[in-house]
Amino acid sequence: MKELNKETALITGGASGIGLSIGKRLAETGMKVVLADIEVPVLEEAVAELKGLGLEVMGVHCDVRDMGSVEEMKNQVEEAFGNPKIVCLNAGVGFGSSISEATISDWEWVIGVNLWGVINGLHTFLPAIKEMGEGHIVMTASIAGHVSVPNLGPYSATKFAVVAIAETLRKELLTENSEIGVSCLCPGFVSTNIFTSERNRPENLLSKSSSDLTDEELLQREAFMEWISSNAKEPSEVAELVHRAILDNRFWIFTDDQHLDGLKSRHSSIVNGDELPWPAPPLIDL
Repeated sequence: MKELNKETALITGGASGIGLSIGKRLAETGMKVVLADIEVPVLEEAVAELKGLGLEVMGVHCDVRDMGSVEEMKNQVEEAFGNPKIVCLNAGVGFGSSISEATISDWEWVIGVNLWGVINGLHTFLPAIKEMGEGHIVMTASIAGHVSVPNLGPYSATKFAVVAIAETLRKELLTENSEIGVSCLCPGFVSTNIFTSERNRPENLLSKSSSDLTDEELLQREAFMEWISSNAKEPSEVAELVHRAILDNRFWIFTDDQHLDGLKSRHSSIVNGDELPWPAPPLIDL
């Protein structure tokens, strides 16, 4: 899309981190922005912050795992701002566990947010965008949607799936000669609160693996969070990349190049039939 002014954008997971930064950046272009999130108090603070800057924004409570909640969000957006031409399916949770120790509740929670959140969003908003004949969809995957890492099985599974969905939709729209763009955002390490996603985990999906960490695991997590705070990209930098990709109709959005060697090694192992490459730090420390 070349002209964003006065159009409507929707961002799920919009109360903080990458989602909030994308919302702010798009609102600065003159767009009417809807921030959707499950964390109501934080969402209210985010909306108040952007309104305080004179930006046109509204907040909607939404559980992206639930189709009924997503459909209700669509109704609220249409009533206030009209159909969104830009939809950023960004809501996601982080989760670390070995596959052998992950519970069914773990899988249900991560798949519900990271994968069904994208599916529900596409099912709800894509028909209207296609009817308008113009728009752009951004799906947030991850570098973990390209490179498999020990102890990130459920998370990586959802992100590999999001990459596949984004690629397929892009090809389908190109086949139709559609003016609708698709981008796949694949962040590396970004300074967000995804590493504390358990705060929003539904009570009925809590499990022992999500609440009990050994002292050693807590120390490892603390050291990793310190590394993140010193080395990760700021969400505002990612938002600028997303804004640029929407304007240029660019599919891939990688936030940095520090993981590209690992991605190349994986692809090489596939082509050559070699053993899978071992992930390099800091990925292995997740």
